[in-house]
Amino acid sequence: MSNPVMKQPSLFPEQSETAPNSTTSTFADNLTIPVHRWFRYSAGFSALWVREVIQREKVKGRERVLDPFAGSGTVLLEGEFSHIDAVGIEAHPFVSRIAGPNFLWHEKPTKFREYALSLLEKASKLDGATTGYPKLIHKCYPRESLLRLDCLRKAWESQADGSPVSELSWLALASILRECSPAGTAPWQYVLPRKKKAKVLDPYRAFHAKIYLMSGDMSWRQSRSVDRRAVLYQEDARAFPSVPDSSVDLVITSPPYANNYDYADATRLEMSFFGEVQGWGDLQESVRKYLIRSCTQHVSKLDGKTSEMLRNPLMEPIRPEITEKCRLLEAERENHGGRKAYHTMIAAYFGDMAKMWVELRRVTAQGGLVCFVIGDSAPYGIHVPVDRWLGELAVAAGFHSFKFEKTRSRNVKWKNRKHRVPLHEGNLWIKG
Repeated sequence: MSNPVMKQPSLFPEQSETAPNSTTSTFADNLTIPVHRWFRYSAGFSALWVREVIQREKVKGRERVLDPFAGSGTVLLEGEFSHIDAVGIEAHPFVSRIAGPNFLWHEKPTKFREYALSLLEKASKLDGATTGYPKLIHKCYPRESLLRLDCLRKAWESQADGSPVSELSWLALASILRECSPAGTAPWQYVLPRKKKAKVLDPYRAFHAKIYLMSGDMSWRQSRSVDRRAVLYQEDARAFPSVPDSSVDLVITSPPYANNYDYADATRLEMSFFGEVQGWGDLQESVRKYLIRSCTQHVSKLDGKTSEMLRNPLMEPIRPEITEKCRLLEAERENHGGRKAYHTMIAAYFGDMAKMWVELRRVTAQGGLVCFVIGDSAPYGIHVPVDRWLGELAVAAGFHSFKFEKTRSRNVKWKNRKHRVPLHEGNLWIKG
């Protein structure tokens, strides 16, 4: 099916500014950038690319940026750095908690350092315990490491008062949990206790090092005379009433991909350590119900309601195509042992994203520019043109036009792959 929307290249940035197979959509570059590197949330994207886009659009008069899937705050931090107004929406309760302290970099570095070091000293004098932690934590830490982490947690809890230095110290503790575990706890993977890492840090040494890294980053950032303060709301991307109508003129974001990755599970290790969940089953109520439904785990109770979701009036622009894809997915599931409800997930995902576009149209000023870093999908080897369908839903919601700029190829090395459908990733530009 050809795209009925007339593309107008003159309305969009030149494609040459992002090279094929670039790192635009990865967090890798952020690991060396002050503040961005405090918590390694790899669902993010390149801060340097975001900075380039913001500064380029600022010259054109766009000085109010929004990220409706803010994650750890990449866009917001770069909005501050570029001296423009920045607002973010993050629905994941724990990820929102992680992001919050990132915007406290303007506090006095010496005050934070002294406070955090006092917690470390207090922890060294406490008696730790390993009781009360979920099974996952016991699988991921040897006894001595868990005892020390428990002491750090108790020291923080004994003085937790919601102050900036207290919240910064909490983030320092949260950010070392994976570094101190010998288990396979790579940031973009599910926790794999059976896999072991070669390099593991002692909790006290890791906390000490994090304190100095964070306080040093605070000094660096303050030396740049950043005079703007970003705002982060813990709200749903499908409805975020805290953002006024027509209040932003630039949107930069990377929404969840329709690739069956369970974003709710991405921080299960940290949530388990802090007692926010006791097991995998707790994620449904504590996290998943707030998120865009991009995983079959999100729709486990909706199997059988696919047709009803496809009748959503907001789905009209893509209904014939998506209905056929869902039919193929439902038939294909019978050939697979897992029998995953990809057809239901795809219907739910685009229904949620259609609602998001309506809300985004409400807050985006006329003439605004939107950029989504997104990739397509092929569950069970059946291709879903995510970027085009999202563009068509955006236009149906009232945006002017769209075009997609490919930045890299995906799924081109077939070894150990579940299917051989070439996929891509790139930037979906929407003109308001």
